[in-house]
Amino acid sequence: MFILLVVTHGSPLFWVLVSSAFGAAGILILSIVIKYRTKELLKEPVPEIQKEVIYTAVQIEELREMLAGTGYGYDWRQDIFYSVKNPWQKRFGYCTLYDESAAPLGMVIDCEPVCFEYGGKRWMIELWKGQYGMTTGAEIGVYNTNRTDIEIPGVFTGTFYQCAEEEEYLSMSYTLIKDGRVLFRRAARHWWLTGFKLGVYSKPSSLKLEASIAFRNTAMRDAFVSSLRNLGYGNKEIRIHGGAVLVIFTKPHSKQPRTRKSFIAAVALHQNKWFVREYRRLTRGKRNMYEILMLLKERSPLLYSLVMKMGRQRELFSQHDTIRQYMD
Repeated sequence: MFILLVVTHGSPLFWVLVSSAFGAAGILILSIVIKYRTKELLKEPVPEIQKEVIYTAVQIEELREMLAGTGYGYDWRQDIFYSVKNPWQKRFGYCTLYDESAAPLGMVIDCEPVCFEYGGKRWMIELWKGQYGMTTGAEIGVYNTNRTDIEIPGVFTGTFYQCAEEEEYLSMSYTLIKDGRVLFRRAARHWWLTGFKLGVYSKPSSLKLEASIAFRNTAMRDAFVSSLRNLGYGNKEIRIHGGAVLVIFTKPHSKQPRTRKSFIAAVALHQNKWFVREYRRLTRGKRNMYEILMLLKERSPLLYSLVMKMGRQRELFSQHDTIRQYMD
């Protein structure tokens, strides 16, 4: 049975329908504007603009002092932050507990630990890429140990690695690519090669890390390559050039931390997107990092504190002292 509803002009029902129509149209227009505005705010900066930024000697020195306690330096040529060779993070070594703790602390990243044995030690070289709070970044870490695994009921069971010592540093380089466009490059003889681009939002799956590592000899190189192949890396993802290995890291082959695929990670990624949007809004038109940080310090202490805690923050190592007691 069909009911024909007749609405006359001027009737209460007529105005209800008209109001509803205008309300729906308004909501639709507002959602389109918000979506467009967010897209505009999240657009990547044009790399060429950064080359025109001028820093005074005073600004460079003050920027260095501001970052002194973070473990990072600033490369104004590429507009990225990077880890120095002897940061405070070095004393905390590495264990899988750190990767499990990353997402709850706002670091939604792909992890690829490559474990192998060489020279009487167990080594691990790990690759990371993803969203670290308000920064898009990537890391290569070099670790080893000659200790047995530890077991701490209710805390951690597994291998705890020390950061490589200076004589064990490896010459490494990488290119971080997002959706086919190069974000930045890094190269150094290091134990922890990193780079973080502030104000850039990226899903980890949109990033590709092309990492090159020069090994001490062919025995170490072959042990690393063998581990890569055991993880599932094929010929298109590994290239060998003498003593160096190029790894194309797009999708992780190793099992990811439980928190990485959790609801916590999804919330953290969404929150990071909002932080980046706010950062872009507040700093629109500015390229001088010293001026940007001073502006954030004054207008948004929250965003400023997030910048100062970029990358590996102290909360990540909260269980370190407990683990250390079981190693001595």
